[in-house]
Amino acid sequence: MADRKVGPAQVILAGYTLFVVAASARCAVQLITHPARAPLAYALSGVAALVYTIGLILLSRSNRNPDQPRTPALVCCGVELLGVAAVGSWTVLDPAAFPDATVWSRFGSGYGFVPVLLPVLTGWWLSREREGVGR
Repeated sequence: MADRKVGPAQVILAGYTLFVVAASARCAVQLITHPARAPLAYALSGVAALVYTIGLILLSRSNRNPDQPRTPALVCCGVELLGVAAVGSWTVLDPAAFPDATVWSRFGSGYGFVPVLLPVLTGWWLSREREGVGR
């Protein structure tokens, strides 16, 4: 049996996989059970699911092929962090606009703030990988 190491790449990919499922499921359940109650929140959960899916694909590609450029994955992390910051701020400043939470509400507080930490840690890791520190 092959000895498999669990390193930062595997942990990050697992995190993105988990959030693809969590954000997609949250959006689907919300839209199926009560679509008219908070359409903005549900749409933003769908956007989060899409961003996590794109991030997972880009990170998987760069993890499998070390020569793959990491810039697209870094850009995706930036978009993700911007989304978490924007939605997180909006939900704090105008909670009445969000009768139901999104994945990124209050900076991901419903998910232990992982939504705000994941792009930061991933961006840091990708930057270290680019410099050859993590290889």
